[in-house]
Amino acid sequence: MSADDIAWRVEEACQNAWPSPRQVLLCGWLLRASGGATRRTNSVNPLRGGPRDPGGIIATTEGIYRGLGQPSRFRVPSIAAGMDAPLQRAGYAAAGETTTLLADLADHRPRDCVHIEMSDQPDEEWLALRSAPTDPIFGLMVDSIVLPKTFAACRIDGQVVATAYGVVHDRLLVVESVVTHPDHRQRGYGARTVGHLMDWALTQGAGGACLQVVADNAPALALYASLGFRTELYRYHYRSKDTAG
Repeated sequence: MSADDIAWRVEEACQNAWPSPRQVLLCGWLLRASGGATRRTNSVNPLRGGPRDPGGIIATTEGIYRGLGQPSRFRVPSIAAGMDAPLQRAGYAAAGETTTLLADLADHRPRDCVHIEMSDQPDEEWLALRSAPTDPIFGLMVDSIVLPKTFAACRIDGQVVATAYGVVHDRLLVVESVVTHPDHRQRGYGARTVGHLMDWALTQGAGGACLQVVADNAPALALYASLGFRTELYRYHYRSKDTAG
C-alpha cells in the first residue's frame, strides 16, 4: 500500500470517528454542518478521487453556510493538492495547522489498566471533563458513530482525571478527544488512558492507530510519541470566509 493510500485510509477513518449529524455530498465534496464550534464538522472536505479545485462549488457552499448563520469554511489536507490557490483568490483566509500521526500496533505493549474504566457510551463525568456545560452537539456526534467504539476514563481517588475515546475502522484505531484534568497533568494518566484504548483496539483486530493533533501542541506531541505515534502522514489547515449578511 502506497503512502498516499495509507493517508487516505486514515483520512476516511478519522472522518468516521468524528461524524457530523448534518452533512451533504456536493459535486464530489463532503459538506459538514453540525453547528457549534468544532471546525472539522463545520467545513467542506475533499474526498478521495474527487475534484481538487473548489471554485465550482464556492458560491453554493457560501449560500448553504450563510443560511445556517456560519462562515464558509474548507478543510485543506496536504494530500489534496490544488485547493489552496483557488480559495485564496476567492478571499478565504488560512488558519490553524493540524498533523495526522500513525502508530503501528505491532509495537504496542499492554499498559497498566488499573484505574481505567471502559464504556460504550460516555457518562456525565466523562462529558463534564471534556466541556462544562456539556456540549449537546458533541453528544449528537457521538450518537452518530456506527463503528465499534469505546470510551475510556481514568479514575483516581473517585475523580475522573483523564478521558479519551476510540473508534475502529478498517483495522485502524482512531484516538479522539483526549483530555486530562489541569490539576492532574504530567502524571501519566493521559498516556495510560490512550494506551488502554490501544489495548482494546488489538482485541478488535486493529493493526494500526492514528490521531490528529494541533501541530504546535508540544506536550500532546510528546505524549503521543511516547505511545508510538511517530509517523506523520499529512497535515491540514482551514480556509474560511465570513458569509454573514
